[in-house]
Amino acid sequence: MPLPVNMPSPRTVFLLATCSGLALAGAARAQSTADLLVLDTIVVTGTPDPMAPVAGYVAPSQQTATKSGTPLLQVPSSVSVITGDQIEDQGGTNLGDTLGYVAGITAQPFGTDPRFDSPTIRGFDGSNAQYLNGLRLLRDFGAPSFETYALERIEVLRGPASVLYGSGTPGGMINQVQKRAQDADFGEVGIGFGDPKATEAFVDVNRAFTPDFAARVTAVGRDTEEDVEELTNERRYLGVATDWHVTPGTRLQFLGSYQEDSPITPAGIPYDLIGQKSDRDLREFYAGDSSEDESDREILNLGFELAQDLGAGWALDMGFRYQSFDWDYTGFYVNNAVADGDTITRGGNDSSEESETLNLDSRITGEVETGRALHRLLFGLDLRRYDVKESNSFLYADPISFSNPSASSGNLSAPWYTSIDDLTVEQAGIYLQDEIEIGALTLSAALRHDWVDQDGESWTNFAGTTDISQTDQATTYRAGASWLFANGIAPYISYSTSFDPELGSDIDGRALDPTEGRQWEAGVKYQPAGFNALFTAAVFRIDQTNVAATVVENGISGTRQIGRVRSEGVELEAVASLAEGWNLRGAFTWNDAWQRRGDNAGAELPNAPLHNASLWLSHDFDGALDGLTLGGGIRYIGEHYGDAANEYKIDEATLLDLQAAYALTENAEVSVNVSNLTDEAYVANCGSFGCYYGDGRAVQAKLTWKW
Repeated sequence: MPLPVNMPSPRTVFLLATCSGLALAGAARAQSTADLLVLDTIVVTGTPDPMAPVAGYVAPSQQTATKSGTPLLQVPSSVSVITGDQIEDQGGTNLGDTLGYVAGITAQPFGTDPRFDSPTIRGFDGSNAQYLNGLRLLRDFGAPSFETYALERIEVLRGPASVLYGSGTPGGMINQVQKRAQDADFGEVGIGFGDPKATEAFVDVNRAFTPDFAARVTAVGRDTEEDVEELTNERRYLGVATDWHVTPGTRLQFLGSYQEDSPITPAGIPYDLIGQKSDRDLREFYAGDSSEDESDREILNLGFELAQDLGAGWALDMGFRYQSFDWDYTGFYVNNAVADGDTITRGGNDSSEESETLNLDSRITGEVETGRALHRLLFGLDLRRYDVKESNSFLYADPISFSNPSASSGNLSAPWYTSIDDLTVEQAGIYLQDEIEIGALTLSAALRHDWVDQDGESWTNFAGTTDISQTDQATTYRAGASWLFANGIAPYISYSTSFDPELGSDIDGRALDPTEGRQWEAGVKYQPAGFNALFTAAVFRIDQTNVAATVVENGISGTRQIGRVRSEGVELEAVASLAEGWNLRGAFTWNDAWQRRGDNAGAELPNAPLHNASLWLSHDFDGALDGLTLGGGIRYIGEHYGDAANEYKIDEATLLDLQAAYALTENAEVSVNVSNLTDEAYVANCGSFGCYYGDGRAVQAKLTWKW
């Protein structure tokens, strides 16, 4: 959506907001100790703030599954929360790093791709199931990666989420929660060095200027190198958050960020070479061209969250975000066949993308009592608009020798195929939710209706211009029940549905209907009274219909919605933070996800292992070893297929991670994280555009000063 002529650019607005916050910091005066008043201890009861920082690994509440801060124990759904402490302990630098120890997730099915994250959730592609502060990160080919250091927590909701969030995959969603301004002064600054190259500097400073206003600035500069050493990424991130209690009943938070980077993915390795050459040599092989590879990406987010007390127990909550996305990219890909065992044929991809997104989610909440039942009601309006202009071209490239490669031999041709899209997608949804407490019983019901309009045009050099005008609407719902026993055990059951619009028409010229999903889930949660922990177990079945499949009828190739998918499984998860300084997270997943109808009927879903398992354990020492923290984990990724037709089978892999940290002084700490300790060389994915390896051993050391 174009901006008015006289309006400053979004980057200018963001920089002005940043400078204003820093100016306020310079003008603020510290209070003297004589002004302080020591109060008695105050005990506050009620639902914990789901966005607040959490000490340790166990979060008491969540925001994603209900948008109401319901305690995790009472939510009749599978939810995992990765806290800031866990992100820091495990040294996560991207979303995939943080999801490796979560049930129901295959965190990096393509290895680490610095361009975007594509985890699978209960067997379904999660590249477009990612949110920031509860608002969807919209993009055609996978949500853009967001800086992990800027996050306070990550919440994973497994199962359909359409009833509160609109269109989406039935597998679930991932909500990244940005660091917010707090009501105390603190900060940290540090530097880091790694192998492969990972040089970084970071700062996170919070200042409470008055009891009613606080601001926080988070910044990162990071230069990294992949296992393919010719591929580097330079990232710069700046985040600003403010918290203003305008009146006793009005709270306004600003959340802004600007990120620029240069991510390039490896070109891949031909399938014919897997097993024929050394895995480590294949993992490090550069099939691109250093004079042609190019990536330049900028992402701006400007948003706010408003909380307004309406009186009589009712409140208005509103979240808004504007996102600007600009990316120019040139990279390479390989073909699978290598006839002579050495000469790799390859091609190039050139793309340009500009998009703007507007997200607005408004909710009115309140409580009503009817007899013994307490109703926590929520009424919501969700609006979003996505404008995108993008071009995508495929080009011929000269072949490259594996045994004697030249890093500047690409010689890219003019495009042989080009597509240009100019599209606008608008979605409006209204929804309501009722969480009913009757003693130990909690009932949850939600209903939503969405309208989706897609307009614009698409052009290719083969088919010319196609006008796009499509309207879809869908009703989704969710119902669940949970019973909380006095000993902390809470069994639950739930049913939920989802939808996701499809763009285009079938072989008969009819507009494609949205895919639809439905899930049954039952489980049990346990929160012991004697120590800080949460144990969960869940069984589920998801069915997805209207899945588009390619068909050939009367010699003509086209699309028909004959596909059906089923995913069923068992998930176990445990998370604990103990008084003795132990932190633990463990998970096990059995997930049978397969295609029931269509050309690939009976085949497994791609990137959906039957088994995944993980265990992470860390310990803070005291006594003679006071200040030392040691941790480590093991991740098992089961065998699976990399494509829908199940032509490319991927072997299982077991990976080890280590952590060590030591407090040099009260303020200074040095830490080291090692992922894939044994440098396991394993294939993460294979498909028609080659194979991709998972990350080799990565070592990252940091020196941090905190106050």
